[in-house]
Amino acid sequence: MVADFFSSNLGLQIFFILVGLAVLTLGRKLFWLAVAALGFVLGLGLGIQLTHGQADWVVLVVALFVGGLGALLALLAQKIAVGVAGFLLGGYLATWLLQLLGFEPGQWVWILFIIGGIIGLILALSLLEMALIALTALIGASLIVRALQLSPALTGVLFLALLVVGVVVQAKMLAEKS
Repeated sequence: MVADFFSSNLGLQIFFILVGLAVLTLGRKLFWLAVAALGFVLGLGLGIQLTHGQADWVVLVVALFVGGLGALLALLAQKIAVGVAGFLLGGYLATWLLQLLGFEPGQWVWILFIIGGIIGLILALSLLEMALIALTALIGASLIVRALQLSPALTGVLFLALLVVGVVVQAKMLAEKS
């Protein structure tokens, strides 16, 4: 459903690629943007599910609202936001990667989301600075590959390559800061 929404909206695809590049390379410094982008993607999926047959602008309003809440949370309470982002990203990646591998979780999607979310939450809070780098690189890479809508194999390869680039760039910036 989200893929259909992306494929019908070139402007949204370009926007996600540009935001994805910013989050991928500067995410630790722009954590609020990373959380907002993740909230927007989740809000987009939620909006599509909750607004069957509604105009695209209604879906976008839901997505913007959820993304805005994520940005506000990130600005006001970074550790809480890191935990929430870790949980959301863990759940999102668990379900997305399983679907990419051809597994359709059906009614089990929420259980898989919660398990992935708990793993993401624990990792995020354990290693805050590195978690910021990893989370934002994951968010940036997923935004980019999701917008490009490539074949599953190419998506996986590009996702991993972008993830490595994002982590290396941000880790180098962190080391230069220290």
